[in-house]
Amino acid sequence: MSWPRSADVPVVIGRDDARAAAEAELAKADYLAAQPSWLERAAQWVIDRLDALFRALTSFVPGGGFGLAVLVALLVVVIVVVRLRIGKTARSGALARPVFADRTRTAAEYRAAAESAAASGAFAAAVRDRFRALVRGMEERGVLDPRPGRTADEAATESGRALPGVADELRWAAQVFDAVHYGGEPATAAEYDRMSALDDRAAAQRPEFAR
Repeated sequence: MSWPRSADVPVVIGRDDARAAAEAELAKADYLAAQPSWLERAAQWVIDRLDALFRALTSFVPGGGFGLAVLVALLVVVIVVVRLRIGKTARSGALARPVFADRTRTAAEYRAAAESAAASGAFAAAVRDRFRALVRGMEERGVLDPRPGRTADEAATESGRALPGVADELRWAAQVFDAVHYGGEPATAAEYDRMSALDDRAAAQRPEFAR
């Protein structure tokens, strides 16, 4: 890789050029996928810092290679920070999704679907449906109130209070459900067997308090 000749580097970088460069970078699709209110605050912060930086630069070193180096360094830092933030937001958003897409199936129907999937070696589908059978079964028993939009983590937390004997296993099951169904991770026969055993144990336990 060859470095650009000094003649190729702009001699003067103004505040308007810096502002335009920052706005062009922050307008890319990756950044627009973040929460709008957070993106607007981040963009305004970058623009304000650039304005302040170039006011300071012009007071003792007007433009030149130093100004370009500082601009590039600042933009690199901003890009790294924003990308890390977007990644965390995307991951957390991906996991905060509901357990059920269909509110009409019973726990028995989910269990039958899970057994069929497991018999054919489709363990991701088997794990997903067995967890749904577990949660729907607790709704049918009154351990959980039927509530649209409940996430796997919420189901595990709420049912764990009523069934403390399986609370740890419920948290594990919720993590596996999210990782497999929403995270696209593979499932194993051992995970399905463990999920099935948890479903059976939870069904056999009596809640310690009514919900």
